Amino acid sequence: MTGEESVGQLLQRVREAKGISLEALATELKLPLRHLEAIEGDHWEALPPGRPRPLARQLAARLEVDLECHTGAFQTIPGVQELEPPDPRQERLERVVMGLLTGVSVLVLLWLVVPGPSLGRKPPSSYPTVPAKPSLPPPPAPSASPYPVLGELLPEVPLNEQGTLVSLRAMDTCNVRIEPQAESGGPPLARVLRVSEPWRLRVKGPFTLRLDNAGVVNVEVAGHRIIHGQSVGEAWTGQFDEEGHWLKLAPPELPEGAPVPDDDEDGSRP
Repeated sequence: MTGEESVGQLLQRVREAKGISLEALATELKLPLRHLEAIEGDHWEALPPGRPRPLARQLAARLEVDLECHTGAFQTIPGVQELEPPDPRQERLERVVMGLLTGVSVLVLLWLVVPGPSLGRKPPSSYPTVPAKPSLPPPPAPSASPYPVLGELLPEVPLNEQGTLVSLRAMDTCNVRIEPQAESGGPPLARVLRVSEPWRLRVKGPFTLRLDNAGVVNVEVAGHRIIHGQSVGEAWTGQFDEEGHWLKLAPPELPEGAPVPDDDEDGSRP
């Protein structure tokens, strides 16, 4: 390229050397034909404002022309903005401001990481002192009656002066009846247990426990689980002494030579 060759002349020469028509380039680049003609004729004022340099770069990229190698010619295209030389006073002012900001940031960081002795002191309170709430009264003493009272918290001791602790929990509906013996002087107690409904009470003296659906009820007497062996829908009756021991009935006579089953550890008395 000669020293007087412009960007438009350069692009026109390369296009003609490649044998590409302006119409083909306009169709391929989707640009108006008049824009390509203005570029090759260096009529930059005929192009939209702000578009001469981008359009020249787009056409040069298609023709594989590196405009960076023709900086002098490319700078003649409208839109080139020459940078003003930096002002030394402005640069010094900016450095001073940045130094001050850095110093302030370091001081704030040190103040947050290493608090002063005054931060550990509690400021004097200017609010009036709020009197403490009065303590709640102690819970009422348990009833002296050996029979349960609705809402009464029963102690967990298996056996005390109030009687034997009986705990029942059902997985299905079951009718329960507890019949103290005549010498204990208490009336019979009856209740219908629902699903997952517990019943805890104390019974004084010997008593009889009757279940009409024993297979769905977990029974504990005096802290021992009673394994009665009944299935769902089967009734069961158990007798217990004043200490909560299960009084099993005598087993039926077994034929000679038959094995004798062992009793489980269920708190029953042989």
